[in-house]
Amino acid sequence: MDTSYAERHIRALGLAKECAALGARIRTMEYVTGLTRGQLGRLFFADRKSAPRGRPPDSPDWYHSANLLNRTEASIFVSTYRRIRELGFGPAEALVSGYKHYLAVCRVHPRISFDRAFDLASHMDGLWIVRAPNFSLLTCPVCASQYVTSVSAHPVTNHECPFCKLVNRYPRDPRIQMSFPVSALPDVTAIHLGVIALSKRMSG
Repeated sequence: MDTSYAERHIRALGLAKECAALGARIRTMEYVTGLTRGQLGRLFFADRKSAPRGRPPDSPDWYHSANLLNRTEASIFVSTYRRIRELGFGPAEALVSGYKHYLAVCRVHPRISFDRAFDLASHMDGLWIVRAPNFSLLTCPVCASQYVTSVSAHPVTNHECPFCKLVNRYPRDPRIQMSFPVSALPDVTAIHLGVIALSKRMSG
C-alpha cells in the first residue's frame, strides 16, 4: 500500500501546527504547507477571531525603507535561513527553523513577524509568492557579518552593513541598547554571533 500521501499530509499538518504557533496568517500557512485555507481554518482557527488579521507583508520595498534595527534583525533571520537551505533542507523547514533561531537571538524585542520572515525568504530565493529573487545576501568586508541587500547590489565597503552601523551607534542609542542589552549579549559585536555559532555547529 502506498503511504506516501499520508506521510506527506502528516508532515504538512505538523508544519502547519508549528507555523500557527509562531503566529502565521492562514495565507502564509497555505503557501508553506500546501494545505487549503478551509483545512487550516477548521484545524487551527475554529474561532475565526483568533486568526491573525491584517494585510500580510508582500513587498521587498519594506526592507529598503526599514529602520536599522529591523534591517539588522531581518539579516539575522535571512542568514540563518540561507545556511539551513545550504545544508540541504527544504524552504519550509528552513523557514520555521530559521525563524525559531531568530527568536532565540533577538528574544528581547523581536521585530520580524513570521509572516515577514516568510516574505523575506520568498524574495530571497524567488519562492512561493514571487518568481525571481529580489534580495541577495552579502558578507561585510569589515565585520564579516552577512546582511540583506538588493540582488543587484555589489558594495565594496561596509557602508551598507547594518551590523557595523549598529555597533557604531550602540554607545549613544538607548533604543539599540534596549534591544540588545549587555546582560543578554556581553559584547555588542556579538549581536550576530548566534548565527555564526549555528553555522559552525552545523558544519562541524
